[in-house]
Amino acid sequence: MSKGIVFLVGAGPGDPGLITVKAFMILKKADVIVYDRLVSKELLKTLPNRTEKIYVGKHSSNHSIPQSQIVEMLVRNAKQGKKVVRLKGGDPFLFGRGGEEAEYLKKEGVKFEVIPGIPSALAAPAYFGIPVTHRFHASSVAIVTGHEDPDKKHSRINWEKLATVTDTIVVLMGIKRLNEITDSLIKGGLDQKTPAAIIEWGTTKQQRITEGLLNNLHKKASSAGVKPPAVIVIGEVVKLREKLSWFSDIDT
Repeated sequence: MSKGIVFLVGAGPGDPGLITVKAFMILKKADVIVYDRLVSKELLKTLPNRTEKIYVGKHSSNHSIPQSQIVEMLVRNAKQGKKVVRLKGGDPFLFGRGGEEAEYLKKEGVKFEVIPGIPSALAAPAYFGIPVTHRFHASSVAIVTGHEDPDKKHSRINWEKLATVTDTIVVLMGIKRLNEITDSLIKGGLDQKTPAAIIEWGTTKQQRITEGLLNNLHKKASSAGVKPPAVIVIGEVVKLREKLSWFSDIDT
């Protein structure tokens, strides 16, 4: 029996056309695909019927399969000589727990390879004409999680300090803490009139944007019924959407 391998693969932000060529080629050859909630269903339909597909999607308050069982599943299948793909939305090493899974695979002596993906933090704003950096408007960008490990005793994110050290702030998984985040940024010195936007289901047919200012974004999100998955963008670059928006509907 040949020695198995695990591929930690980024599926991209939602539009199935945004997966990389290398990732797609590996998916076609996989024996087992262990995939997350945000992986495109259209992408999965293009894969061979012979491939075993295992859903292990997580919601913020509901994990279908515990993380400990997911990594054990990867190891078990790889040790049976299979080509295993751990398929994640976006990029596996950007808030995707890919680093943790790689550590576990290394500890268990399982060969692995990482296939980066296009992260929603960049793609979702781009699909609405918002460049997260721009030579005249933003020379730096910070990508931050709004959902840290609940077992942490203390947050590693100093929102007040972050307010003044970067031009653009992109927050993933931050809808539940939106009011707390915006208040902390204002308290830290970020102008309360800073343009801001929330993009739901970015790069998909369901995508939607809610725009406002830092001091009213939470109110606008509540009125619009904003729900995850969503990308929050804060900074002057949001104003460029007015000039750079390049489509209203995606035809995939």
